[in-house]
Amino acid sequence: MTTDTGLDDSAPTERRTQAERTAGTRAKLLDAAIDCLVELGFAKTSTQEIARRAGVSRGAQLHHFPTKESLLIAAVEHLVDRRLSEILEAEPDPERGPEILADAFSGPLFYAALELWVAARTDPALHEAMIPLERRVAEAIQGGAQIVMGSRMSPESIELSVELARGLAVSALFRTPEADALLRGRLLPVWSEKVMDS
Repeated sequence: MTTDTGLDDSAPTERRTQAERTAGTRAKLLDAAIDCLVELGFAKTSTQEIARRAGVSRGAQLHHFPTKESLLIAAVEHLVDRRLSEILEAEPDPERGPEILADAFSGPLFYAALELWVAARTDPALHEAMIPLERRVAEAIQGGAQIVMGSRMSPESIELSVELARGLAVSALFRTPEADALLRGRLLPVWSEKVMDS
């Protein structure tokens, strides 16, 4: 049977499974949480605002993530996985080791994580919840960097480079994009020379 629009309304509609609906709701909440962290900061981010932006009920949000901390940490973890996949799928050039690491500490992932790091300094519950996330992030970055760099960088050089990249990203908050590009252009070759095997 066709309607005025010419569509066959007897055709079966595609039904999503419960698992697909659950995954969809969680993804909306995680994406909305990252948007809130980046745009509003930790202090102004509320679970109500996240649920509103995600287009889900407060009850659905509480079902998936009973606390603000659990939701925000899951959101950063979700973004870490996505960012790492993007970097590895791009098949980055191992010759650009430090540059790749410096680039990894930019954009929404970095700003969302930074909001949580700063808030965790004075929030014991968030601090405790962040410890496993930070361990997992460190392992993901270390593992991803070893895949990209192969034997070009030792594990210690990768670890040192991660710390340098994080520090460079934090200080970039107080530089213009032009000044940051100049600084990176000056420091990255020196950094590469120190940590990359010839």
